[in-house]
Amino acid sequence: MQFKIGIGVIIKKSGKVLIGKRIGSHGAGTWSFPGGHLEENERPEITAKREVLEETGLEIDNLQPVSFTYDHFEEKNTDYLTLFYSAGWVHGTPEIREKDKCAEWRWEALDNLPEPLFKPVASLLKQGNI
Repeated sequence: MQFKIGIGVIIKKSGKVLIGKRIGSHGAGTWSFPGGHLEENERPEITAKREVLEETGLEIDNLQPVSFTYDHFEEKNTDYLTLFYSAGWVHGTPEIREKDKCAEWRWEALDNLPEPLFKPVASLLKQGNI
């Protein structure tokens, strides 16, 4: 079994959050916040900003830790510790910059997110911390 650390970023704009439909990797067909893997020797806050820019083209500010989840993915036989951060939107329109990883981005109300949710996002919402 493998163990990895993931980063998820809850970008807030006008009472909504940015969520994308995953493709081409574990969790394909589910909806998730922007994010990715923590790289070796990289601080989580740096990973959060880098992944958001790489995936969406957006710049964020006011990055704050929210919570974490621990999930097992059977299909990969991998456990993930996912660190979630909240952030403010600075400017720009979300772009699909990684066409092999994301089908679309949407701004949605937190209490009206599309289904099905990516496992760590569903775990986070169950905690009631956001």
